[in-house]
Amino acid sequence: MQAVRHFLLALQFFTRIPVTGRLAQWVGYSPEMLRASTAHFPGVGWLVGSLSAAVLAGLLALLPDVPAAPWVAAVGCTVFSVLLTGAFHEDGLADLADGLGGSHDRERALDIMKDSRIGSFGAIALVLALLGKVALLALLAQADAVLVVTACWLAHVVSRTAPLFIIRTLPHVGDTPRSKSKPLADRIGMPSLLAGLAWCVAALALAGWWWASGLWLAGVAGALLGLGWMWRLLARRLQGFTGDGLGATQQVCEVGFLLGIALVLGAA
Repeated sequence: MQAVRHFLLALQFFTRIPVTGRLAQWVGYSPEMLRASTAHFPGVGWLVGSLSAAVLAGLLALLPDVPAAPWVAAVGCTVFSVLLTGAFHEDGLADLADGLGGSHDRERALDIMKDSRIGSFGAIALVLALLGKVALLALLAQADAVLVVTACWLAHVVSRTAPLFIIRTLPHVGDTPRSKSKPLADRIGMPSLLAGLAWCVAALALAGWWWASGLWLAGVAGALLGLGWMWRLLARRLQGFTGDGLGATQQVCEVGFLLGIALVLGAA
């Protein structure tokens, strides 16, 4: 039951799915519980990805069979996922882009990232990330409907696993007393990391019939390249991570996963 509490706390923290009333009282909250809920971030990806993939599949089935249908379905799926998560990770991407693009000075960049207003760098990063996801989903939908629905689900799971490695290997920086990501950064143990990996491996195993073609392997490779790039960027520019950095990592790895699959399809 404690594991269920931790999962529901992660769901409450990272989505707009209501965990309120008596359920919220039963779940409870403490920094220690939030830290323990880290293991279930990829589990949140299971739920968000499943619902988003269901919307994508429904739109592909209901829309007329015309060239524009995959694009409409991809837009609808992306809008749904943004509403479901409250643009939590997209907001992090925009803030990080504003901070790193607005100043080469570390402290000034951290100050910019605290500003709730979006700047030119953040707007550009956000538009490119959303366009990238929509375009890649539409491209994969034109190749195979079952493939794109499964890839959409897996992208949410794999991309929510990647930030765990950032938390594990980099220190938390920024305005730590008021940072909502601070409890996640105090202590991320190996058991939590392995539990998060178990969520991810289980999802990949469930989609195992595609492994023969190497599609999921290519997707994981794309996500790992995105993770490596974000790790190096955060370590070099900030000497650590912030909550915005974790959100940006999820977005980059989601695009990287879909791009990896698309490139293998192109090579085939």
